[in-house]
Amino acid sequence: MSSPSSAVSPALPTAASVPSPATAPTTPARAVSAPAGPAPAVSARVGSARGVSAGPTVAELLDFVRRTAEDTALIASLPLDPEGRTWVRLEGPGGSEAWLIGWPPGTGTGWHDHADSVGAFTTASGTLKEHSLAVRLPTDGWKTLELNDGVDRERELAAGQGRAFGQNHVHEVLNESGSAHAVSVHAYYPPLPRIRRFSRTGAVLRLEQTEVPEDWQ
Repeated sequence: MSSPSSAVSPALPTAASVPSPATAPTTPARAVSAPAGPAPAVSARVGSARGVSAGPTVAELLDFVRRTAEDTALIASLPLDPEGRTWVRLEGPGGSEAWLIGWPPGTGTGWHDHADSVGAFTTASGTLKEHSLAVRLPTDGWKTLELNDGVDRERELAAGQGRAFGQNHVHEVLNESGSAHAVSVHAYYPPLPRIRRFSRTGAVLRLEQTEVPEDWQ
């Protein structure tokens, strides 16, 4: 990931005042804020409201990654590299995109999102840490913004532990161990159309690049 710029404008938009992509920059900002309480469970099938064929729910994706993480022969078959992450494409349920990923000590994803895809992942071995944002970022129309206080979340996921997430989830995942690899299983539906990658310095989040499937497949 590219490093953030050393010059940060003093008049940065914040996560509660960044302009709506549809109207920026000439109209007042649309409020974007962290939820006041726990996020509601996400269980609706993606696409069902639009009248297209229904895909797996996030609960079904989470069940898939948990069951796959228990397949010790599959987990052991993943080649591990001490210099960088390794991955193998899996067949996910209902047309979803799934991956088996190996994490050497000290590696991570950097901050990124998953566009309109929902997803789930489970740690199969080792321990992973997730940093995430409890706020939905505008999908377009910005390059740099300043996050409000209280939007950061952190969780540690040991072997057998996982989580599901909704659309536009922003996070980074890390293996903070100094000596042990980690392995995890991930699934997304619909298959990832793009990934936005961000750099972060304190509360300042900067969009660095957008990747499409050809960049990681």
